Amino acid sequence: MENLLDTIRNAARAIIIRDGKLLVLKKTDGSYTLPGGAHDPGETIEQGLQRECLEEIGTHVRINRLAYVGDYFKPKQSNPPGIRHQVEFLFDCCVSDDYIAQSGHHPDKRQIDVVWLDLNGLETQTLYPVTLKKCIRELDENTPVYIGKMTHQ
Repeated sequence: MENLLDTIRNAARAIIIRDGKLLVLKKTDGSYTLPGGAHDPGETIEQGLQRECLEEIGTHVRINRLAYVGDYFKPKQSNPPGIRHQVEFLFDCCVSDDYIAQSGHHPDKRQIDVVWLDLNGLETQTLYPVTLKKCIRELDENTPVYIGKMTHQ
């Protein structure tokens, strides 16, 4: 693969659905992503997910189960530009019933808001990686955990 960076990064993300809506981070370019990110050395994947959620959405999550694992080849605006290989661990999670969407104390550098997106209109939104739309539509306990290559476009 051309311009592939020489490290592989693990990232844990939370799929949080409540009342037919998906909790997402809104980015400066108008796109959306799931809360979460890389775990630090010495953290388990679940500990990293909890820390990232506290930083980005201002709350801890209840982790129900690992829903999906996928390889994501994410374009990076580095110098020179490249592609980062990430292994994404997507967890089916929930937040407390009284949680109100809000940014946490240390949001992602391009994060401008935390919002609930209606699942019925998800197809018209820019959600990265785009493979997530299909995964979220098919989220149940019988889906295969490893989903293979996740696409950006």
